[in-house]
Amino acid sequence: MSKIYIIHENSEWTVHLTRRLDELGLPYEEWFLDKGTIDLSATPPEGVFYNRMSASSHTRGHRFAPEFTEAVLAWLERHGRRVFNGSRALRLEVSKVNQYTALNAHGIRTPKTIAAVGKEQIMEAAKQLGAPSFITKHNRAGKGLGVQLFHSIEALGQYLESPAFEDSVDGITLVQEYIQAPEPFITRCEFVGGKFMYAVRVDTSEGFELCPADACQIGDLFCPVGETAMRPKFEIIDGFSDPILEKYEQFLRANDIHIAGIEFIRDQNGTIFTYDVNTNTNYNSEAEARAGKFGMLEVAKFLGEELKRIQTASV
Repeated sequence: MSKIYIIHENSEWTVHLTRRLDELGLPYEEWFLDKGTIDLSATPPEGVFYNRMSASSHTRGHRFAPEFTEAVLAWLERHGRRVFNGSRALRLEVSKVNQYTALNAHGIRTPKTIAAVGKEQIMEAAKQLGAPSFITKHNRAGKGLGVQLFHSIEALGQYLESPAFEDSVDGITLVQEYIQAPEPFITRCEFVGGKFMYAVRVDTSEGFELCPADACQIGDLFCPVGETAMRPKFEIIDGFSDPILEKYEQFLRANDIHIAGIEFIRDQNGTIFTYDVNTNTNYNSEAEARAGKFGMLEVAKFLGEELKRIQTASV
C-alpha cells in the first residue's frame, strides 16, 4: 500500500506533523536519515515523499544527514517518485549562498553579502563590504548559527581570534550588511503547496531567535533595535498582504519548493530585504492557537491529497 514518507533527522520537530497525520487517518512512515544504506539497484516504494532535512542537523550529531538525504532524493527522483521539497530544495536549505542567488534571480532583494573562507578572508570581506555595521552568519546554518553583529572591523578581528569564534560546518562564512529596522521584528511568510498560508510577526528585541519550534539563543549580540512592549514573540498577522508574496510564490515554483517559510525584514524606508528560506519549516503552537490557523494540519491535508491523487492515478 502506498503511503506518506517523511524524510528527516529530528523527531522533536516531526512529531507535530505525525500527530496531524494520525488525526486524519493517513498512512505514513518516517525515514530518519542520520545514517543508513541505500541500494541504488532497488526500486523505491510507492507513495509521496516529504523531505524535512535540516541545515542544522550537524548540531544534533547528524553531520552527514543532508548528504545522505541528497543521495536518497536522487534515487527517488530517478524512479519518478512524487517528492516534495526534493533535491533542489535541499541544496537551497543547506546553503544561503544558493538561497540568495536564487532569490535574486527572481527580483527578490537580499542584504548585500560577501561569502568568505578563512579568517583573513572574512576580515577582507568586511572591509570590502564597507558598511558601518554588519553581521556574520554561517552559510549552512539554521537556528541562527554564527549570527553576530559588529560595529567595527576591530571588533570583528577580536572575535575571529577569540575562543568564541565558530566556523561554519561547510567552511563558508557570510559577511552581510546590517539592516536597521524601525521596530524590533521580522516577518516570516509560510507557504504550503507553494501557496501563501499566513505571515508571522516575530519579535527580535531579545535576539535573533527565529525558529518557532526551537528558540535558538545566541545572546544579545544581534538585537536589531531597542526595546518593545510586552507582546507574544510569535504573532500571526491577520490579513497580511504584500506584492512580495507573488514573487515568493514564483520563486518557490521555479525551485520546486512546496512547503517553506521565508523571512524578511523592512528597513527604515520600508524596503523589504529577504534573508532566509526554511524548507523544513516549523510552526509556533501558541501563535496558531490564538489565530485558529494550523500549519502542520494544512501540511498533512496537502500530503493526504497528493497521496490520494497518485493512488487514483495508479488504479
